[in-house]
Amino acid sequence: MRLSGALTALVTPFKNNILDEDAYRVLIERQHAAGIHGLVPCGTTGESATLSHEEHESVIEICIDVTRGRVPVLAGSGSNNTAEAIRLTRFAQKAGADGALLITPYYNNPTQEGLYQHYRAIAQAVEIPLVPYNVPGRTGCNLLPPALSRLAKEFSHIIGVKEATGDMCQGSRILESCPESFIVLSGDDFTALPLMTLGARGVISVTSNVAPDSVAAMCDVFADGNMKEAARLHHALFPLHEIMFTETNPIPAKTALALMGLMRDEMRLPLSPMSEVNRVRLAAVLKAQNLL
Repeated sequence: MRLSGALTALVTPFKNNILDEDAYRVLIERQHAAGIHGLVPCGTTGESATLSHEEHESVIEICIDVTRGRVPVLAGSGSNNTAEAIRLTRFAQKAGADGALLITPYYNNPTQEGLYQHYRAIAQAVEIPLVPYNVPGRTGCNLLPPALSRLAKEFSHIIGVKEATGDMCQGSRILESCPESFIVLSGDDFTALPLMTLGARGVISVTSNVAPDSVAAMCDVFADGNMKEAARLHHALFPLHEIMFTETNPIPAKTALALMGLMRDEMRLPLSPMSEVNRVRLAAVLKAQNLL
C-alpha cells in the first residue's frame, strides 16, 4: 500500500443530527478531483467519538465505495477499549479498507507497556496494515519511540504512524529507531513540511478538507525535489492552518465547508458552533485564499 503525500482526515457531515450521505459523497469526489493522495474517514476530524457503530461503519463503507480504489482509504478504527478497537478494525478489513488508523487509548492513561500490549493485541487479530495515531494533546498519553519501534519490528503490518505531537525531536527519534520501510505521516499541518524534510512521507491533514489542491501540491513538489516551491506553498497555507485550529478541530473545518456551500454547519455535542468573532475571521481568510 502506497501511503504518502497528502491524506485528508475527512469531516463527517450531518444534517439534523443524521449522516448527510449526499454531502459526504460530494466532499469525497471534490478531494479526488483536487488530486489528493489518500483519505481517512472516522478520525478525530470525522468526530468518530460521537458516531454509533452503525454510523461508523457506514462512513467507512461510503468512502470506500466513492473512492473505488483511486487512492488508499485509511479507516479510523481505534478506541480506548482494546476489544472495541479489534471489532472496528476487523470491520474495516472486511469492508475493504486499505489500512486502519488506530488512536492511542485516551483517558485510560496506559503505560508504555500497556500501549504496546494494546497494539499487539490488535495486530494479532487482523492482517490489514495498521497505523497507530499518536496525538497526546487529545488523548493524554504519548506513544514514545521505543514502544513504537518495538511494535514496528515485531509486526510487519504495523506499517507506519500518524505522528501528531508536533515535536521534531520525537519525529527524528521515530525515523531513526524504526525500520527504514516504516512510514511516518505528520498529523500536524503546521509541521508537515519540516517533518517531511527529516524523512516523513506526507501528512494526514485537516486543512486539506478545505484546500486539498494546495496541500496535495505542496507534497507533490516536495516529492519532486522542489524545496523552494514546497516552502512557498507551506507559507501560503499557514493562514489556513492557523484558522483551522482557532477552535477545537473540526469546528473550523466544518464551518469553512459550510461557508463554501458544501455542507451544513453542524457539529455533534459536545462540540458547539464556531463563535461569531472567529467565523468572521475565518470568512476573511477563506476570501483571501480565493476559497469563497
